[in-house]
Amino acid sequence: MAELILIPVFVMGVVLGLYELILIHGDLNFRGSHWFGHGLHAVGVMIIALFATMNTEYFLNITGLIDSGIPLIGSPLAVRIAIGIILNIKMHATSSAIRGGGLAARGMAEHWTHTIIISTLVVIAPYVWPYISPMVPSYLGGS
Repeated sequence: MAELILIPVFVMGVVLGLYELILIHGDLNFRGSHWFGHGLHAVGVMIIALFATMNTEYFLNITGLIDSGIPLIGSPLAVRIAIGIILNIKMHATSSAIRGGGLAARGMAEHWTHTIIISTLVVIAPYVWPYISPMVPSYLGGS
C-alpha cells in the first residue's frame, strides 16, 4: 500500500512555487508589496497541488477507487493530469485577475509556456521524486 508523503511535498512546493512566482512575475511585472502576497499564494497553491499529485495512489487505495474499474478515476495518471489542468486554469485565472481581466495581455505567449511547464512539473513530480530523493538530505524528505 502507498504511504502518505508530506515532507517532500513541502520542499518541492516551495521550490516550484518560487519558480512559478519568478516566471509569472516576469510576465506580469509585479511592483511593490504585491510580489510577497502573490508569492505566498503561489507557494500555498503549489503545496496543495503537489500534495494531491504525490499522494494520488494513497487516496485511491484508501477509498477503493483504484480497483473500482472506473476508467479515469481509477487511473493515478489520469487523476494527476486532471490536477495539472485544474492548476493551469487556476494560474491563468489568477494572472487574469491580477492584470484586470482579458486574455490579450503583453507577454501572454510566455505566460502560456510558463504555466504549462509548471503544471507539467507538478504532474510528473511523483515519477521524478524517486530519482531526485537520493540527492536530497534526509531532513528534507530525501532517502
